[in-house]
Amino acid sequence: ESVYEEALCHELHLRGLAFGRQKSVPIPYKGIKLGTDFRLDLIVEDKVIVDLKAKEKLSEIEKPQLLTYLRLTQKHLGLIINFHVKILRDGIFRVVNKLREPAE
Repeated sequence: ESVYEEALCHELHLRGLAFGRQKSVPIPYKGIKLGTDFRLDLIVEDKVIVDLKAKEKLSEIEKPQLLTYLRLTQKHLGLIINFHVKILRDGIFRVVNKLREPAE
């Protein structure tokens, strides 16, 4: 997956998009932050979390896990990109955090 991450970061850079790699996300638990953090593969334009995979089949936990990342970071949109497919668009899955603050 690191090769795909490197290539995708290069493409984002060529397009002038800001991104962060392997960002650490603290895990709050009952008023404290646990000593272990989640790691985000990519965050693009400080808006979209991208979770990169290279699996024959995604497990049932992949989408709920990304939704957890979205909630912890208060982001709205995430993408799972699985590179283990013949046609890349078949490996892209959108995950939306619908818990947004209402517009005032």
